[in-house]
Amino acid sequence: MAILLFLIAHWYLSLFFQTFFLHRYASHRMFEMSPFMERVFYVLTFICQGSSYLSPYAYGIMHRLHHEHADTEHDPHSPSHDGHVIKMMWRTYKIYTRIFDNTIEVDEKYKTNLPNWESFDRIVCSPWVRMGWVLVYVAFYFYFSPSIWLFLLLPFHIFMGPIHGAIVNWCSHKFGYTNFESNDTSTNLMKLDLLMMGEGLHNNHHKFPSRVNFGVKKDEFDPSFPFICLLDKFGLIRLRKRYESLDPSFVPGKRVKQI
Repeated sequence: MAILLFLIAHWYLSLFFQTFFLHRYASHRMFEMSPFMERVFYVLTFICQGSSYLSPYAYGIMHRLHHEHADTEHDPHSPSHDGHVIKMMWRTYKIYTRIFDNTIEVDEKYKTNLPNWESFDRIVCSPWVRMGWVLVYVAFYFYFSPSIWLFLLLPFHIFMGPIHGAIVNWCSHKFGYTNFESNDTSTNLMKLDLLMMGEGLHNNHHKFPSRVNFGVKKDEFDPSFPFICLLDKFGLIRLRKRYESLDPSFVPGKRVKQI
């Protein structure tokens, strides 16, 4: 039971801070926060993502490149240009690493208004720190696992971030449904996105990249949105805009009403 609870907690905490801090805040600035709270969420993201922690600065640049060049040869991760999911994720890793190491030339427009705690990222992204997290996971399993077979779950902890990325960036361009026509292959995986905390509502997000609520229809649910509203209510962040869902007479291509 402890192993199962640990896996579920790691899955959803890692995923929430990816979508909340790396994606909606760092990449799109859907809300603002104080410099102090930004550092707090840096640390929380590192703790919850563990060995697969990604720099918000490097992630933000890479994600902006994805939106600018979706499904072209310049997209950091596109099923349309990579033969299989492993090849796509390997290319994503190489591009992310080059951005992080500053060995790739990137237009300044992709770097605008990104959080950048370089000294922190250099420490926590080191191979030694990542290996330390792996040892923590292994120790937890040694202590709590009632069966050696449960150790087969360890890769999910070690590669949690890439697994999330593969599901969204591969499956949300291959399967599901669309609400909006677009120049890319983005899709919505499911209406009630309980698995990916809203990240699976990918077609909606590509249509409205600055919209904090990834659900646009009455029957679509983005689980991260209520938590973000709660953080705004307590003054930990400041939402730039608030949105409501489309009404039941939703028509594909119709713009979302903003409030």
